Amino acid sequence: SPCAAPPPSGRCAPAAAPALAAASPSGDECAEEEEDELEPGLEEAEPEPGSAARAAGGSRGAVLTRRGITLRVLLRDGLLEPGCGVLSIYYLGKKFVGDLGADGAITWQETGQVFGSPSAWATHCKRLVNPAKKSGCGWASVRYKGQRLDQYKAAWLRRHQPHVHSEEALPSEGEEDELPEEEEEEVGDGRTPAAEPAVSRRTEERSRKPPGRSAAEQEPPLGKRPESRARAAVRYCTLGTRDAARSPQTLVEVTSFAAINKFQPFNVAISSNVLLLLDFHSHLTRSEVVGYLGGRWDTNTQLLTVLHAFPCRSRLGDAEAAGAVEEEICQSLFLRGLSLVGWYHSHPFGPALPSLHDIDTQMDYQLKLQGSGNGFQPCLALICGPYYAGNPGVESKIAPFWVMPPPEQRPNDYGIPMDVEVAYIQDGFLTNDVLQEMTLLVEFYRGAPDLVKFQELWSHDQTYLDKLKGSLASRTPKDQSFAHILEQIYGLLRHSS
Repeated sequence: SPCAAPPPSGRCAPAAAPALAAASPSGDECAEEEEDELEPGLEEAEPEPGSAARAAGGSRGAVLTRRGITLRVLLRDGLLEPGCGVLSIYYLGKKFVGDLGADGAITWQETGQVFGSPSAWATHCKRLVNPAKKSGCGWASVRYKGQRLDQYKAAWLRRHQPHVHSEEALPSEGEEDELPEEEEEEVGDGRTPAAEPAVSRRTEERSRKPPGRSAAEQEPPLGKRPESRARAAVRYCTLGTRDAARSPQTLVEVTSFAAINKFQPFNVAISSNVLLLLDFHSHLTRSEVVGYLGGRWDTNTQLLTVLHAFPCRSRLGDAEAAGAVEEEICQSLFLRGLSLVGWYHSHPFGPALPSLHDIDTQMDYQLKLQGSGNGFQPCLALICGPYYAGNPGVESKIAPFWVMPPPEQRPNDYGIPMDVEVAYIQDGFLTNDVLQEMTLLVEFYRGAPDLVKFQELWSHDQTYLDKLKGSLASRTPKDQSFAHILEQIYGLLRHSS
């Protein structure tokens, strides 16, 4: 990737293999949630010599938490050693990597954020994937060199408190509803690796873009989705566990929040100019197109406002061109004081429903846009179906969706595509930015083999250009002072095709 994540903390030391005693306890020791709340700002109380034997006959809770069996204790007693990338979390198909400092602090490699305990880090990461997550069960969820941390705690107990048997440990809160983390990692799910957002998430992060493949590269090349083959959508409840034999292009019906007795976790408002530009972009070619959405997120009102569309003027799969386009989009976001709030793509001749590939991509986008924040921030996906024969009229169907993580007890299920209710804001006029972008798009697709032939008939009495004009009509501002410029753009389309 041309843009790298911030370097990990300089406190990392070379890792060495610790001496780990045999197997883990049956309990996950979620009691470390209490550790985070005990006497904040004070040093952990470390066991005094001989205190283990005295404490063995007392309260097990007092031994495990108030006597300070923390990462610092395990480091001091040689069961762990500091190192870069030695800590990891696997949760609902996602992996998080952290560095262990000599003082017991955990630095999340992706953002550089520092956490004081396994519980704090695990809870933060899991809430990024699933905002409803209440706790992280850090000692059971976080691994040191592939082994769960509760195994190291058990080894310390066996060494220093031989009279406290690990099998007596109480089960952790939430242990019954989560698959063991090893199972989450090892179960093959047949997922297609999905794209990651490639534009800076916030203006204060303008100097970096997330690593990995971009939206401009993530869709299949021309010809992968032949327009002659209709794809029937399936209901989410029929999918079950991930199946590598199932086509990633399988379309899935969206689910309403009301249908599952939940409230939509955020509100959305979209500018009509955004819809006009992405609709125009989607009409130009028989191939799928992609772009980004810029806007603002208000944490007080929980309102996501989408104010600007940024089409990717690059061919799908052309990584070199995509990098330049996305750098330009990154700069445009910064100059306008906007954040990356979502993405869009088209299904030229199919319905505006997400495929399994789209669902996985959106889930990854949601996680990436959360990556450096401390709270919930939504990411919106829009699908435009310009030429789908099932649309009721000439107007394109533009469908917003968001993905809810699968239930924790079924981590290898697909994410749930949710229908998002949106308020549309009618702009008073077309901005120069929109008009210029439309002109640049016409120029980009000029002479392309998959350019729509706008002079040909779309229906028995309308050309493809008539269809385009009809679809844009409802999204066009009432101010007609720019009408002559639109006609010039339409003239360029006629000439191009």
